[in-house]
Amino acid sequence: MEKLKQKGTHHRGEWGSKLGLILAMAGNAVGLGNFWRFPRMAAEYGGGAFMIPYFIALVVVGLPIMITEWHLGRFGGQHGHGTIGPMIYLQAREKVKPKTALAIGTICGALAFAIPVLINSYYNHIVGWSLNYAVQSLFNQLGHGADLTAAYQSAISNPVQAIGFWVIAALLLAVAASKGIKKGIEAWSKIMMPTLYIFGIVLACFALFTQARPETPNLTAIAGLDFLWHPDFSKVNWSVILAACGQIFFTLSLGMGLISNYASFLKKDDDIVVSSIATVSLNEFAEVVLASTAVVPLAYVFMGDDLLQGGSIGFSFISLPNAFMNMPLGNIVGACWFFLLFFAGFTSALALFNYLVTFIEEGLHSSRKVASWVAFVSLIVIGIPVVLEPMLSNGATQIYFETLDSWVGSYLVLFLGFIELIIVGWFVKPQKTLEGINSGAKAKVPSWVVTVFIRIITPAILLLVIVNATIENAKNGFFSWTGIVPEGGDPAIYALWTNLGRGMIIVVFIFGFIMTLRMLRKTYQHELSKQ
Repeated sequence: MEKLKQKGTHHRGEWGSKLGLILAMAGNAVGLGNFWRFPRMAAEYGGGAFMIPYFIALVVVGLPIMITEWHLGRFGGQHGHGTIGPMIYLQAREKVKPKTALAIGTICGALAFAIPVLINSYYNHIVGWSLNYAVQSLFNQLGHGADLTAAYQSAISNPVQAIGFWVIAALLLAVAASKGIKKGIEAWSKIMMPTLYIFGIVLACFALFTQARPETPNLTAIAGLDFLWHPDFSKVNWSVILAACGQIFFTLSLGMGLISNYASFLKKDDDIVVSSIATVSLNEFAEVVLASTAVVPLAYVFMGDDLLQGGSIGFSFISLPNAFMNMPLGNIVGACWFFLLFFAGFTSALALFNYLVTFIEEGLHSSRKVASWVAFVSLIVIGIPVVLEPMLSNGATQIYFETLDSWVGSYLVLFLGFIELIIVGWFVKPQKTLEGINSGAKAKVPSWVVTVFIRIITPAILLLVIVNATIENAKNGFFSWTGIVPEGGDPAIYALWTNLGRGMIIVVFIFGFIMTLRMLRKTYQHELSKQ
């Protein structure tokens, strides 16, 4: 085992600095959802009232799982592993026989493989759209009003735009990942994350000083903040609580294997408690402060209540650009917004991409450069349906995209997070878990964080959320043959793309299952053969 540990550590590399690690972790967490999903959700689900379940979920769900995943990652890295399957196997083996631990580790490994691969297969497209819009906005090529709807449909269905910028984004990911942890991920994060925050602060200042238009004197930036944060407690219900918990998972990149993957490159005595809190703090500053201050007030001045129309995608690529094009220096402001989205999306996509690279490295024993380009080709192939459907429908539908996002980005992550808590909380002695978390920590985590939250409260809340989400989804037709068909939609078309998306999830999961099982059997064949 010691040989494996030394070999893994040497081959996989380490972070060059504490700052680089925290910025990379923040880049993983701070993504598109912070800037286009959160402000719209807060405004739609009760404004200030939404923040009550949101912050409760952050404290009782987000922080315990964040600390758990940092602990899992550093633990796995000390044994030469950067993927969830072996990490869970080693933890589960503390309680059950190796073959039982093998089954648990393989299932978790398959989930942790499928989730980042499938998210990246459509997330990269959004990163490409952001870069496309940033360039168009910079050169003042975006239209106005209804033209922006056509511009968005062109961006996702025109082969030159849709494929070109998608491939550019994927190529940049492969180049960054191939350079390794210190010279690749860390170096890019040190540039992109500070730039992202600068753009966010500039946009927030611009938004707060934007004057109301003469024809709509009541639509001011301050009124926009009031629209966002005015508490409407009548809207707080189970759907809002589910949405708040889902947003915490989405915004912190929990239940995806990404935190553990980055943490696996830590040194033995690196402080994961401070790092966990710093990651959450940087993410919440970007989400609650910058995104809320910059996005909604700016859009409210030019659109009023209409800014909530069109969903998250429409909000970012149709509603906001329409506001930008009606203000002084709108093309510059718009370029800042879309470059911000690009940087946020790219750093998160890089974490997703790196998980696949690590999986290929460990599973096939290949070099990082080879693994990076294998990952690039794989994601291009898997991402073809995402770009193909809009082309065939002239930008009218994105059912396949929505199916993957609903199942993987908002549902399967909850399952993986729940299993991680059960394994770390119940299969390992609490004192041993506590010692592992506090190793190298300047501020020690108290024992009740493990015995009360990680073992009981957090998994119980997560289970409650999963059960209620399942009931809610069943009522909405989520599990039906055609999926959720909107009024006027063609059930046959929805059935085709919905089940193609479900089929892709199953295929990728099975592949991840086979590869994880093969990896674990080969690495731990000696102890497995003894049972």
